[in-house]
Amino acid sequence: MFNQLAKAIPNLLTIGNLLCGVLSITFNMSGFMVVAAIFIFVSAVFDLLDGRVARKLKVNSEFGVELDSLADIVSFGVAPALLFHSISAPSVLTSLAFILFPTMGALRLAKFSVKPTIGYFKGLPIPAAGLPLAGMGMFSYSNAWITLILAFLMVSPIRFKKL
Repeated sequence: MFNQLAKAIPNLLTIGNLLCGVLSITFNMSGFMVVAAIFIFVSAVFDLLDGRVARKLKVNSEFGVELDSLADIVSFGVAPALLFHSISAPSVLTSLAFILFPTMGALRLAKFSVKPTIGYFKGLPIPAAGLPLAGMGMFSYSNAWITLILAFLMVSPIRFKKL
């Protein structure tokens, strides 16, 4: 019984991450940009906890890793991109940044899923790219160039130390 519960806890935290991403999108669509940004930050708390809890309880699983990637693309790829798009002035550059940010995030997650690294990340992790967009969104600030730089950093060969 305890073993089954222990296996479920990290996945429930990952679902919390996903739900916060969906709530961010929902509040964004309703015009509540600050609340949408806050939910992206709450997603980060769930994302931080799910892996740590799984390792602490020794219940890591391939299912959990894949679920985490799916949650991350919503919470740190799509939700921040929509927030950016909602507060940006329309332009070709804004549209390009809006399209490329979640696309590069998905590519980065797929690349890490196929070839995981130990001790470092190759390319900026998607939460580290999505959180600055959420922070800018809290202050109704958008910058397509920053968004594009973050998008390309996710698929760059640059190594980032794991926390």
